[in-house]
Formats: sequence, structure tokens, C-alpha cells
Amino acid sequence: MSDSIFEKPSRRSFLKLGGVVAGSIALAACAGTGSGGGSASGGASGGAKPGIGNNNQMGKGRSGTTADSLLIAGFQWGPPATFNPLSPTAAWPAAANVMQIVYETPLRWNILTGEVMPGIAKSYTVDGTNSVTLTMQDGVTFSDGSACTAKDVVFSYELGKKNTGINVASFWQLADSMEATDDTTIVIKINQKTKNVSNVLRMLTENYVVPQAVFSGIADDKLPTEVMDKPIGTGPFTLDKADQTQVVLALNENYWGKTFYGGLPVMKQIIHPIFKSNEDGNIKFQAGELDIMQQFVSQIWKMWEGGKPVGTFLKKKPYYVPGSMPMLLMNTTKKGLDNAAVRKAIATAIDYASIADTAMSGYSDQVQPSLILPTGAEGKFFNADDAKANGWSYDPAAAEKILTDAGAKKGSDGVYVIDGNRLGPYKLITPTGWTDWNASCEIIAKSLKAIGIDCSTNFPQQAETTQAIQGGSFDMAVWYVSGVNPATPWARFKDIMSQSEMQPIGKTTFANYGRWKNSEVEAMLTEASQATDDAGKKAAYDKLDALYRKEVPACPIMYRPDEFYEYNATNFYNWPDENNSYAPPMFRGAGNTWMYKIQKIAG
Repeated sequence: MSDSIFEKPSRRSFLKLGGVVAGSIALAACAGTGSGGGSASGGASGGAKPGIGNNNQMGKGRSGTTADSLLIAGFQWGPPATFNPLSPTAAWPAAANVMQIVYETPLRWNILTGEVMPGIAKSYTVDGTNSVTLTMQDGVTFSDGSACTAKDVVFSYELGKKNTGINVASFWQLADSMEATDDTTIVIKINQKTKNVSNVLRMLTENYVVPQAVFSGIADDKLPTEVMDKPIGTGPFTLDKADQTQVVLALNENYWGKTFYGGLPVMKQIIHPIFKSNEDGNIKFQAGELDIMQQFVSQIWKMWEGGKPVGTFLKKKPYYVPGSMPMLLMNTTKKGLDNAAVRKAIATAIDYASIADTAMSGYSDQVQPSLILPTGAEGKFFNADDAKANGWSYDPAAAEKILTDAGAKKGSDGVYVIDGNRLGPYKLITPTGWTDWNASCEIIAKSLKAIGIDCSTNFPQQAETTQAIQGGSFDMAVWYVSGVNPATPWARFKDIMSQSEMQPIGKTTFANYGRWKNSEVEAMLTEASQATDDAGKKAAYDKLDALYRKEVPACPIMYRPDEFYEYNATNFYNWPDENNSYAPPMFRGAGNTWMYKIQKIAG
């Protein structure tokens, strides 16, 4: 079997990898053997063992009942109510688009390379913007032993036609039909109005395949509310037990994928303790009572500086691979904010370094004036020259010059007035309790006051914030847009600039919250979505990003990881990191590969 998909790029190059490829990829697994001890030496080559703490330390392994268990946290924060994957309140790991270890998806995705990879489908082919054809893996079965065929895949997606309240329903805005032509072949006809192949592929990496024999017995209107305590999926684990303290999964010894992956996962069970807060989980993680975790840890470097065998994918700041882009939204229906020069001055006034260093604990790279992440899977589309020539960076003096060049005059109170409109008072909102975002807002407000824009913060409850943003009653807000996935950066441009989903003030919208208007952008979005190769996409994104930089309907304030991937090498080593990058720092999709390759420290 080949391991070539997981070549080890250098620190300089690995975040620049990109591309979407089709085909069957086989992944080899390593044997789970290793010597004990508390140092990094003693590996098979006599050198340092791979995938250990950032301080080059590891533990001695666990003994007893948890020696063969993977202890994980960061996904489940309350007693599990249901394991129905169609429920909006599904418990881990049945919740939408988390770890594909009980329920699996037709395809998987790699955040480092941008590759769409095999899942329960061993390959896919794309016919221009007309169709996508999937070919199933050999011998796929559900955990009850029944066969999983192409018909189960089609059934799983067609559930979105029966109930528009489930995640997969949006698939049918992108596809006209999905047909199982035999037990192993699925043909998807692309919607010829949107012709958005990348978004179809995204849905195939995010939506689970469920057994028709089980879900066909559930009434259509009950699909998202049916309570399930025994999930039946195709994955390598099954639910063993769950209560208010933990969720425990057991290895499926008959997992269909052991041939494809070169063996079974290393651990016999996975235990997810349920903590009341981040801090409770952080304490257990630091003590080595968790192996891997997905949650925010302020100043995580203090753990390895204190001698703990804690590691992250990147060994230097920002420690995590960037995967999302929280935005400062500006309501362009508000006086002053309807002026592109004012919006560009705001973007130029923000102290991004302070946001990265304080609000984000240093976990953000330098923010660029673009809706494209400049590294990772999207990096090939980023135009650094145009961003430098026509973008912005933190420069208060330049921000004021933009205002005065546009005709703004500073009033006696120190606040600028432009076209008869005083720039403020503006309220900057984000949900209370979103601590790093709250801190970011305080920095933004301070930055704007420093250049003569009257801005203060307000942190409502999440529901109130959501209503204000979607309904358009806000002035400015820090909010999220599409993270990195097979459909970005297109999906992010759509979120910020789309005209087709715009609603008037007072009506709910799910894109272009700032109600920015432009007669050219919709055709540009269509051109980008229908481009069939990277060159065509790059040309379309160059035009979109140039328009974005001219108009500045919103601006990124930080880069956040898609997932907070952090591990403790107390019981296992060979975790993926930038020097051992056989798998990306993910818990879903291609990230599942590390389950087959980590190794026990103690035999």
C-alpha cells in the first residue's frame, strides 16, 4: 500500500500545498509498538521519536483499563440527548461534520492540501460542471453487519428532500438528481443554474451516510427529532455507553475499512469525558489524563515550558493551522458606513497585532486584506502583490488620511463628519462570553476612537446578537463566515458579497449581513463557481478580491484554527505535526488517519 498522499513538506512549503484530486488513495498503517520511558530518544532509528511534545518530551504510558484507550475532549459539553445524526442537538460523535468514526461520509477532505479524498467512496470523477460520479469502496458494511450500498448513499442525501430542516437539505440547491446506477456507482447531476461543483464536493465530505433500513422507518417530520441511543454507522467505532459524565466508543473489530487503511485504529476504545468548562478539560489535559483535545487553551506554550509533553501541529506561533476568518461586519445601510472610504479607513485603523497577541494568545498570523486565506489549501488563489498595492494594514495616520482625502472634517468633539454625517456613535456587537471575540471588539473600538470614529462595544446574548445581524439592525459586529472547506474561498466571497440572498432590513438573511449593494459582483461569483480549473478560478478570485479591497464591505480581524488540534504524548506518540505531517491537524475527514498511526509508548 502507498503512503504518498502524506508526504512530509517542509515548514516553509506545507501550508502552500493545494489542489483537488480524484482517485483511490490507499493509506498504510504503522504498527503500534514502542519503547517506554520519559524521553524522546529510543525510537526505531535510535533518534527522537516522532510526534511528541513541543519540548521534545513524552510520558511513560498508562497502565490499567485506559492503557488501550484514547481520551479525547472538546466536542461534548452536556449530557448526550440523542445520537441521531440528523438532529441539530446530536451528541458527539453523531453531531454534524465532526469525527467520522461512527458515521462516515462518501468523501473526506484535507485542510493542508485541499484534496478531496476517498471515504466510503473509493474514487470520484467530475465531468466538467455536469456531473460527479462516485464509486463505492469494496465490502462497505454497517456496524450491524448489513451491507452499505450506493442505494444507502442516495437515500441518505434524499432525506433532505423529505425534511428541509436537516443539514443535507441544502444539497438539493446544488444538485438536480442523485442516482444509484448499481450497488457501487452513484451519479450526481449538478444543478445547471449554479454549476457549483466545489460546493457539491463539500457536501459529500460533510454529510453522513445512514442505513436505509433504519431511517426509512422514521416519519419525514420526525427525522430531526427522533431520539436514538444506538447509532448504526459504517465507521470503525460503535457506541458502547453514554451518560452525563462521558461518552465511550468501542472498536468495531469487523470494520470494513481495515483493508483500505491497512489495519484497525490503534486504540480499543475512545473515551470522551464531559466537562463543565474549558478550564476543567485544560487541567485534565495538562495532567496527561487526556490524549488529544479540541478546545481553546490560553497560552498553551506554558504547558510544554512547564515540562508537560504537550504538542501542537506548528512548533512556533501561531501553533495552529489557520482555518477560519472572523470578520468585522459593517452595516452599509448606516450613515457613514455606507461610504467605502470610511470602511477602508476603519480597516486601516485596526490594531491587528494586538488582537492576535492578546485576544488570540498569539494564535493568529498577520491578517491580510483579502477574503482568501493566504496559506494552506486557499493559498494558491491569494494575490499577494495586489493585496500589498491596494489593500491595507494597521496605520492610524493612513486611516485618518483616507478620511480627510474623502472630505471628512473633524468636529470639535474629535469625531469626523463626512457628507454631513457624524461617524458614530456606532455600537460594535458580538455575543457575550465569546471571550477572545469580546477582547477583539474592545481593541477595535479603541482603535477607531483613536482616529476619530465614535465606537463602543456591546455584548448581548448569542440569540439577540444573531437576530440583530441577520435582521440588519446592527451597526458593526464581529461574526463568522465560511471556514476553509472544499468550497472556499468561493463560499466566503458569497457570505460577504452575495446579492442573490440579500434581504431588506428587518428580514432574515444568511449572507451579506451588511447589505452591501453592487451590480457587478453576482456575475463574478458565478464565474468563480463555474470555473473548472485552478487557472480559471484564480482569475475569477483576483477580480473578486480586487473589488472587495476597493469596497471593503467587511474586513477580517484574525485567523483562527479550523479546529484546535492539541495532543499530550503521555500514552501515545507519532502524533501528526509539521515535522511528521502524514495527516493534517484535523479530527474529521483526512485527520482520521492518525488513529491508525499513533503508537503506544508502553508495550
